Amino acid sequence: QVQLAETGGGLVQAGGSLRLSCVVSGRAFGPFSRSTMGWFRQAPGKERTFVASTMGTRGWSVYADYVKGRFNISKDSTTTTLYLEMNSLQTEDTGVYYCAATPIPRATNQINEYNKWGQGTQVTVSS
Repeated sequence: QVQLAETGGGLVQAGGSLRLSCVVSGRAFGPFSRSTMGWFRQAPGKERTFVASTMGTRGWSVYADYVKGRFNISKDSTTTTLYLEMNSLQTEDTGVYYCAATPIPRATNQINEYNKWGQGTQVTVSS
């Protein structure tokens, strides 16, 4: 049974930083080091949207335009943990952040290609 557990959310002022973690237990789609993982977020009253995705351990990543240059996605294979480093946070970044896994062997922004999800962690950015 694969489980994804996010932590690290919280309340931060605009301009601040947070680092989200997602610990993966069990084996989703092959070794964690070669897996494709992603972060999504859902703002209040809105649909869940793509934030970032990474595949493998060589930094093959894609980002949503609105986080490029501010967020960084990474993986630690020794602890099977996915990270999302978020800098220069804006009020528009507020939402519940979810990590997810997909069997697709490439970084992908397509939400329907992900079929393993965590429970989410709340990020609130105040002005």
